[in-house]
Amino acid sequence: MELSAVYRRRMTVLQEFVAALSSGRIQVVDLTAPLSDQTPILGLPEQFGQTWPFQLSEISRYDDSGPAWYWNNFSTGEHTGTHFDAPVHWVTGQQGADVSQVPVSQLIAPAVVIDHAADAAADPDFLLEVEHVKAWEAEHGALPTGGWLLYRTGWDAYGDDPQRYANGGRTPGISVECARWLAEESPIQGVGVETVGTDAGAAHSFDPPFPCHSFLLGQDKYGLTQLRNLAQLPATGAVVIAGPLPIVSGSGSPCRVLALVER
Repeated sequence: MELSAVYRRRMTVLQEFVAALSSGRIQVVDLTAPLSDQTPILGLPEQFGQTWPFQLSEISRYDDSGPAWYWNNFSTGEHTGTHFDAPVHWVTGQQGADVSQVPVSQLIAPAVVIDHAADAAADPDFLLEVEHVKAWEAEHGALPTGGWLLYRTGWDAYGDDPQRYANGGRTPGISVECARWLAEESPIQGVGVETVGTDAGAAHSFDPPFPCHSFLLGQDKYGLTQLRNLAQLPATGAVVIAGPLPIVSGSGSPCRVLALVER
């Protein structure tokens, strides 16, 4: 095919996509939690270092410090709010990519949703198991190569109430064996969850502790956390755009996560 023909075809595809967005045939769903000083953060035992909660510090607001502009400094940890876990975040992935090194081609990827909100409502310690994923595959088809597995538990309903969101450390997650299987045997590039981290609240007591972090990041895969609105996505067919800040040497970053869904 001549170069001009290739260009015309690509322009046609782009124009069709823009038209689908404009007409509402492709819907954009925001999967991101608002970022504020009320955003829940993960608390560790006292002997460990702690992440900073999100905080704005005003520089100027149409005043003597800046008569025509409003802006702020902000401070927070890399893993605050809806955020991206890069492989280097965990000791098993310490030789892996930092967040600035994640290929941009992997920031746009297909996604599937496995919904166990009813199970998590009945049992806040509910764990996703390999058999749950295989049962989902039997109904919907194989997990997408290079895509995201988004795990819906309904926990985003508590995202504006830090105490209820933490729930005394009882939050749903993924079992050790399922985390290992997703990391080592499945074709996905990462897992997204609605909870404060990719692991269950009780994962500090698992063997190994925090298996999603340990296995997935150790296999150069990624995590997305504190997602919202997964209930608005179909089981298959969504495309996720995850945009972390390219922090050099960063272990992760707050990010805006969007899903494109054809209606």
